[in-house]
Amino acid sequence: MTSESQNIEFKVSWRDEYLKWICGFANGNGGKLCIGIDDKGKVTGVDNHKKLLEDLPNKFRDILGVYAEVNLQEEMDNYYLEIIVPRYDVPISVRGKYYVRTGSTLQEITGLALNEFILRRTGKTWDDIPEQRASLSDIDESSIKQFL
Repeated sequence: MTSESQNIEFKVSWRDEYLKWICGFANGNGGKLCIGIDDKGKVTGVDNHKKLLEDLPNKFRDILGVYAEVNLQEEMDNYYLEIIVPRYDVPISVRGKYYVRTGSTLQEITGLALNEFILRRTGKTWDDIPEQRASLSDIDESSIKQFL
């Protein structure tokens, strides 16, 4: 088994909080989450692999709105799951929070970085967005004349 890296993460068992990792990979460059492998890359196995094979794709679809490949793998009579997450060009969130995989860490995107991330993923820049509070009286005629 390979080791963890920017695009590979190992977890001994599945917990729903790992939806953040799926989100982070989808918002990053894609990646692989392996369930049933410890941090050292040793296959420990996962007992409930049959149930997870059914439940996880549905969770990814229903909670994240993404498709990720869930594959059953075996090494020395131990089963583990390999979840392959593609990069998405639209912003993906988990219950309204956005995450991205950067380096070997998972980061929540907030504040100005979140604004920039959403604009970039939707193909827009700050000047594409109309300012709802603006009116014609906000336009400075002398500035317009100087520009012309």
